[in-house]
Amino acid sequence: MTLSPETAERLSFLVRVAGKEITHLEYADEQAFSPPLTRESVEGLDNNPALALTIEAFTSRFCRLQDTVGDKLLPALLKALGEPASALLINLNKAEKYGWLDSADQWVNLRQLRNKMIHEYIEDSDVLYVSLMTAHDNLSVLKRFARSLISQVEQLQTL
Repeated sequence: MTLSPETAERLSFLVRVAGKEITHLEYADEQAFSPPLTRESVEGLDNNPALALTIEAFTSRFCRLQDTVGDKLLPALLKALGEPASALLINLNKAEKYGWLDSADQWVNLRQLRNKMIHEYIEDSDVLYVSLMTAHDNLSVLKRFARSLISQVEQLQTL
């Protein structure tokens, strides 16, 4: 399959960005969860600015990689494959059918963590703790999806 120069350039850019975002997220995850994060440490964020910044970095990078993969790379790849432009949920279902994503529903659930980690934590440290632990425990889902798309783009570009 021959890609237009614009499409090839866009996909290459998104692959580079996603790769860097994975690296940065892995670093932020290591910083935020080693030593293990506890409910007590999350409850005390107001008194621990260093940890608050670390948590902010993890949250920001987790959400940023989700945005890049779900909102940019996936639609660009599907378009390059001749798929019509569609809403996120339809694209996720296509990604599942292509074998790039294990579960569209799981992705949607992880996507919903965004508001809990970004907005609701201000009022409820327990919601933040559970959301952070869920994001941390499912980091492999996000990275696997990103790497699957990156691999697919690389295969497409070698044709």
